[in-house]
Amino acid sequence: MQPVTRENELISTRVYDAPRELVYRTWTEAELLARWWGPNGFTNTFHEFDLRPGGAWRFDMHGPDGKSYPNESAFVDIVPLERIVIDHLSGHQFRVTATFEERDGCTRVTFSQLFKDSAEFETAKPYCAEGNEQNLDRLGAVLNELTGRA
Repeated sequence: MQPVTRENELISTRVYDAPRELVYRTWTEAELLARWWGPNGFTNTFHEFDLRPGGAWRFDMHGPDGKSYPNESAFVDIVPLERIVIDHLSGHQFRVTATFEERDGCTRVTFSQLFKDSAEFETAKPYCAEGNEQNLDRLGAVLNELTGRA
């Protein structure tokens, strides 16, 4: 599925054959989130994961090229089972908003990445659009494992 692009924003949606509670857990339990966060070939080491408004999320993404990419984010808003908002503070600055909608036993996830700066958005858009889709593919694979569909 192709992401939608608006001014300084990439938006991707997916419908997963999994209950909303489980999909939400994959975003809020560090052990599960670390398994799927990032594009293909990346792994994560979490250093801090304080899931509350104002809480810090610090981690390193390890690329398939062997390099590590430090990330620092802050949780802005959390509405259990409905929405998580995260500000990415290192490197390109952007806000991720994830929403979770229950639909007949499935869950629709909308993933928005809104950049602060237009120039940064234009620089990051080519690789972020594909990376976000890979990220959501990886989430689907973890959900398939957790639901026994793998």
